Amino acid sequence: MPIQEETVYEALKQVRDPELMINVVDLGLIYGVALEAAGEKTNLGVMMTMTTPACPYGPQLLADVRDVLKALDSAGEVKVEVTLSPPWSPEMMTEAARDELGMF
Repeated sequence: MPIQEETVYEALKQVRDPELMINVVDLGLIYGVALEAAGEKTNLGVMMTMTTPACPYGPQLLADVRDVLKALDSAGEVKVEVTLSPPWSPEMMTEAARDELGMF
């Protein structure tokens, strides 16, 4: 069965920024998801950013995103790309994330 976009976003919520302890989806770090059927599998592409260009946790976040997506049933190739444009800002966070961080 093909993987749905909603499934990818739910899986990505397992990946937490180690410093802020908020998941990458609610932080607004995920800019987009691409799905491509590949026979019985679904190839997954993710465009994401970091909270800062020199984020010390960048390599760990990328590895965690890849690992979570590769673990999905029917996942084929997983490609994660990082962009810094547009730059991340706190306005990209969900209301729940802002509340958790005490940003009213």
